[in-house]
Amino acid sequence: METSEILKKVRKIEIKTRGLSQNIFAGQYHSAFKGRGMAFSEVREYQFGDDVRDIDWNVTARFRKPFVKVFEEERELTVMLMIDVSGSLSFGTRHCTKSDMAVEIAATIAFSAIQNNDKIGVIFFSDSIEKFIPPKKGRKHILYIIREMLDFKPQSSRTDIGEAMAFFTRAMKRRATVFVLSDFLDKKDFLRQMQIASRKHDIMAIQVYDGWMKKLPDVGLMRIADAETGHEMYLDTSSRKVQRMHAQYWAESEAKLKDVFSRSKIDWVSVATNDDYVRAMMRLFGSRI
Repeated sequence: METSEILKKVRKIEIKTRGLSQNIFAGQYHSAFKGRGMAFSEVREYQFGDDVRDIDWNVTARFRKPFVKVFEEERELTVMLMIDVSGSLSFGTRHCTKSDMAVEIAATIAFSAIQNNDKIGVIFFSDSIEKFIPPKKGRKHILYIIREMLDFKPQSSRTDIGEAMAFFTRAMKRRATVFVLSDFLDKKDFLRQMQIASRKHDIMAIQVYDGWMKKLPDVGLMRIADAETGHEMYLDTSSRKVQRMHAQYWAESEAKLKDVFSRSKIDWVSVATNDDYVRAMMRLFGSRI
């Protein structure tokens, strides 16, 4: 992709996602993600009903009347976006690919984060760690992240979510708020790594999927290819048996994924590429308020 084309796409995404974060997510984001604790802000005169444990005895002695310490929530968070860049994310049959959807959601979260003075960083992963961008603040940093998301070329097409979570746990020593954006099509078990990471960090999962994965359309004989392995095969989508087997596969995969998130105590939301991701994100934020 040429530089001028990338810059146009970056600008287009900035205009759309910054508007969403300002007009829709601002209050929800602030309420959903709590700060690290309470920090001293100022002192004021004691008022009836104040907790006597908050009295500042030094100031009280100096002015010979009671003053109390006022505390405010420490708002600054470290937000990490963990973005799946494996081959399966390039698939899309309606409107956009899963990767396109993931980029817009990630950008919206990023702009919401900087409006709350939070740091934001990114981990791109496939079956290895493709790129790690340490958390920083500012619009310039976010535009760099968006540009990377649009033009990043992964070395591998496969997926290993467990490896990504293990790296994150090692790399991030301080507590972080984490969004994992993926289709979660991983044949390996990543429950243990999710559980370890969620003990220390606040993790949310955003599953991005294509509508055809949920319900296979009847379009006759169709050639399909596995984006991660390259394996190709023909599928008779008009066959009731094929339709039934596909529906069963999807239902079992979703049930297994739901169990992983439940046992890891991770909030999650699922959004199709032809759905309104704004509603999905509002559900995710709203469930935490």
